[in-house]
Amino acid sequence: MALDILAVGALYQSPDVSKMRVIAESPKKGTSTPKPFTPLKTKLTTIETKRVLSVLDETIQKVELVTLLSSVAANLEELEGLLGEELCRAVREHEDLCQVLMDKVRYLQEEELQLQAEEEFEEEAWFRDLLLSIELQKSNLLPLMGQIRDSTKNILRLLLGNPQAAQLLRARAADRGPGAQGFVDSLVELRGFLFEKLLTSPMEARDKGQFIQDITKRNMRNQEVIDALENELAERMRNRAAEVEKENFVIQELKNHLHQVLKFSENSLTRTKQEAEKQQKADYRASQSRVARIQQDILQLRSQFHSLVMENREAEQALRKKKYKVETEIENWIQKYDTEMTEKQEEYEELDIIHKEEKIQLEELQTRYEVLVEEFSQIREEREINSKKRMEAEQDMMRMVKAATLIQAVWKGYLVRSLLRSKRKKRGKGKGKGEKGKGKGKGKK
Repeated sequence: MALDILAVGALYQSPDVSKMRVIAESPKKGTSTPKPFTPLKTKLTTIETKRVLSVLDETIQKVELVTLLSSVAANLEELEGLLGEELCRAVREHEDLCQVLMDKVRYLQEEELQLQAEEEFEEEAWFRDLLLSIELQKSNLLPLMGQIRDSTKNILRLLLGNPQAAQLLRARAADRGPGAQGFVDSLVELRGFLFEKLLTSPMEARDKGQFIQDITKRNMRNQEVIDALENELAERMRNRAAEVEKENFVIQELKNHLHQVLKFSENSLTRTKQEAEKQQKADYRASQSRVARIQQDILQLRSQFHSLVMENREAEQALRKKKYKVETEIENWIQKYDTEMTEKQEEYEELDIIHKEEKIQLEELQTRYEVLVEEFSQIREEREINSKKRMEAEQDMMRMVKAATLIQAVWKGYLVRSLLRSKRKKRGKGKGKGEKGKGKGKGKK
């Protein structure tokens, strides 16, 4: 019944029909499992497997056409000249039948909702009559679904007989609804699974099943470990919560103690301020006497500084003379270095020119070497091909010699057998003549 309503869903999307498409859309939401094994075969070899796959391909093509009937019905006036009069008439009839079915389905849904809202009146006569009418209407849907099925088959027959119209419908694949597209995609995915299943040998299927069993056992073991860890985590979380409660209690006690400490610190702060003021006054008197002593020390140090400056100036003059001598020697060394480096630079440039010439010669030799390598590889390939041809010719000659010897042996056997047969026939004729002569002699006597 759900398969029959599938053709209706292509034209009209109702709440009831959309529920029937959950199965078709579910493969998209599933997670893709890794494929542990790939079939060794890449093509189908038996006729039965090819027939199975061809039946599924034909089904997918028909479903693609059926799911596009809603787009054709919506734009029938535009496509009337391209599809033909008979196909347009069939689509209109199909659309009318689908519309009637959808109206009846909506009416039944409304009545079922009304029944669900009034379940407390199940024992009433009018409730039973309403329930009986709903069942009767459901039974009347079956003939209408049969008409829709026949109409769908008729449209498919017309489309398959008109390849141009079918190609026109496939070009409007973007107008297909999301539910219908999900169903088509699920069929395509089913084709891939079926193709892989047909390519898989029994040995590969058994290995794959064993692999899945191993993965399942491993998953169960991992799930047990996860459950144990979750239990341990819950236990530790409970312990942690208890520790947090204890720490909160300790923090509250520390806050109370801190409040008391603050009160005590305010009193001590006032006392320390008073003591600091007294100490500041005493320090100020002591600092004044200390400043007087420091000023006397500054005068003495200034006189010592003046004497040291004079001594340092004399030492500076001596160092300046020594520096001048060192600078002149450095200039001489720099000039000598420049002359030597110019000579070395000229020598380097000459060597560079020679190196570039040798590099050019090396590149030419490399190009010649590459050409010789290519020629050598071609010659070696030709020799291998010639040797293969020679081996094949020898093998063919050996097969021909064996065949000739076999034919000769068979022919000699045939000749020997034919000679034996001819001799047996001659002996049989001679015996027959002798017996006839003896009978005649006895009659004369």
